[in-house]
Amino acid sequence: MRRKGIITGLLLMILGLLTSFPALPTAQAEELVVYTALEDDEYPGYLELFKKAHPEITVKVVRDSTGIVTAKLLAEKDNPQADVIWGLAATSLLVCDQAGMLTPYAPQGLEKVNPTLRDSANPPRWVGIKAWETGFCVNTVEAKAQNLPIPSSLADLVKPVYQGKIVMPNPASSGTGFLTVSAVLQTMGEQKGWEFLDRLHQNIAQYTHSGSKPCKMAGAGEFPIGISFGYRGIIQKKKGEPVETVFPKEGCGWDVEANALVKKAAVKNASRVFLDWALSPEVMKAYARVYPVTAYPTGEPIPEGYPSDPFQQLIKNDLSWAAQNREAILAEWSKRYDGKSEARK
Repeated sequence: MRRKGIITGLLLMILGLLTSFPALPTAQAEELVVYTALEDDEYPGYLELFKKAHPEITVKVVRDSTGIVTAKLLAEKDNPQADVIWGLAATSLLVCDQAGMLTPYAPQGLEKVNPTLRDSANPPRWVGIKAWETGFCVNTVEAKAQNLPIPSSLADLVKPVYQGKIVMPNPASSGTGFLTVSAVLQTMGEQKGWEFLDRLHQNIAQYTHSGSKPCKMAGAGEFPIGISFGYRGIIQKKKGEPVETVFPKEGCGWDVEANALVKKAAVKNASRVFLDWALSPEVMKAYARVYPVTAYPTGEPIPEGYPSDPFQQLIKNDLSWAAQNREAILAEWSKRYDGKSEARK
């Protein structure tokens, strides 16, 4: 009995010592803040793939239009909140890089990426996952009802028959708007480009703050024509809307949806894990099912509705020129045309 009492006493003493120590922290999932301009009906499907592959990482997505995400990143330059940028215009990332906001990183699979869709530095400061391009969304029912021909080119859009019939994204808030304006200035030259945009302005009913909204408005019959981008029109047609997507004869303006590592005092390992995954074959195949131009070949067929050779449809695009001249272009555009922009929320 005495021996049993001694053992019990020792156990109680050990228990007392253990409870006197502070509680040890339990393992927690690492949280990652990801800024993106990928479409709000697009990125959740990709993100599910990441969650299955990496349940130990909690992802908080902050999503908005390209111009708004870019402005947010620049405003937070001295106190960055994002860990990773996923699917933002390369022209925007070039601006962020000029401001010293990006950390070079070579994700797994980089060697497969088309050189035109990545930063040329080694290691790169940004890496593309896919490209998106200008497309006109035409409501075929409304076009017929209003006796409007289906436009096939940018030149068609300035014809008097389309006065007040077109909606277009504001390039200051929309990457699609900016790549469209940039393409006009690059292909026509700046003087003729601004003259063209002056004529186009006469036919514009409204400039939206979202690249996809003009196509959504066209699909709903609010306006017969929306200058938008290919993915949006093709997806809406698949959903049963009377929308035909037109890729202009002159060639499409385009930009790269790209990823980057935000420069911070402490870069999380989860950030590198995410960037490796975002270029992996599994998610690249998912991109390729709805976009014809991806960072590297995936074996997936060109999605229905796009040209059979999508690269041939793209203009010769100087992304560095577009980034260097972005602020001047936006200032001039706003001075000339901002009066028709929708009210900001």
